[in-house]
Amino acid sequence: MVSLHSPRVETLSPYVPGEQAPGDGWIKLNTNENPYPPSPTVIAAIAAAAAEGLERYPDPRARHLRAAIGQYHGVPVEQVFAGNGSDEVLALAFCAFFQHGVQPLLMADVTYGFYEVYCRLFGIRSAQIAVDDGLRLDLDGFAALGAADAGIAGMVIANPNAPTGECLPLDRVQRLLEIQPRRLLLVDEAYVDFGGQSAIALVQRYPNLLVVQTLSKSRALAGLRVGFAIGQEPLIAALERVKNSFNSYPLGHLAQKGAAAAFQDRAHFEETRQAIIGTRTLLCAHLRLLGFDVLPSQANFLFVRHPRFDARALAAGLKDAKILVRHFPRPRVEQFLRISVGTEEQAACLVRALRAMVQP
Repeated sequence: MVSLHSPRVETLSPYVPGEQAPGDGWIKLNTNENPYPPSPTVIAAIAAAAAEGLERYPDPRARHLRAAIGQYHGVPVEQVFAGNGSDEVLALAFCAFFQHGVQPLLMADVTYGFYEVYCRLFGIRSAQIAVDDGLRLDLDGFAALGAADAGIAGMVIANPNAPTGECLPLDRVQRLLEIQPRRLLLVDEAYVDFGGQSAIALVQRYPNLLVVQTLSKSRALAGLRVGFAIGQEPLIAALERVKNSFNSYPLGHLAQKGAAAAFQDRAHFEETRQAIIGTRTLLCAHLRLLGFDVLPSQANFLFVRHPRFDARALAAGLKDAKILVRHFPRPRVEQFLRISVGTEEQAACLVRALRAMVQP
């Protein structure tokens, strides 16, 4: 049979999302979702928006939402871009900033899997910098390749990193920004609200910095699909040009109204964020008592391994107990499990199930 698709389709290895629970009664700790519901202010805003305006297209510029984000982060609205989840924002950024012929995009070898997927999709050459034995980012490796005569297309880091949870302080982010001032550093801050320092504080000083965040994690809006980027105006203008060459209306009316409302209820945000941080500390301590190696994390997940038990077998045993965690069958991390931080009750169920497996 004659193939009808483009040749590039054959080269694509799509990102594989975390497994969805097949029914009721499951504890889902595999996709880093927030275990708490969103703010009641968000629910009210979505309900009000649903009662009017759905017969019309949404605002293609998402002005109300961008203004809310800008006000919250202390930047002008012209420095804010909004998209359909941070994954879409990242994809548009890869298209806008990293297609520089044979020059490579620098990234860690253990990081968010979608970066390499986007490179294949957009025909971007990548160069992976090996993390060290503790799975920490190697800034010297970034600096060495970034300073090479051949040049680079740019750099992308997740901070905190996924799936490890490591978070770079701002002075180390600044070091990356100064390696190649004429190339973009994209900082993906999906998990920054759980203990990291946001690089948004550096945007006014560095025209080559773009910071991407999401409302899926700390704002408990994974089902709404809203992400945003903050950078100086020329970067935002470039993202708008790419977006409007693909889809002028990526964010629906309900998503825009609900997301804007999420920035109004700071009390709910702080309460749920601190609850997750507290449970993370408690879960880390319990897992270490069970003999697990637990990497330091500033995210809403833990990256762990047990020296005497196979990670794949542990994940399968937890699934038998109706608990989902994430196992990545990739080099260097195949013996680790990534465990989302749920509620204290969910954490207790997880610990009981693991104790039965490692301490029978």
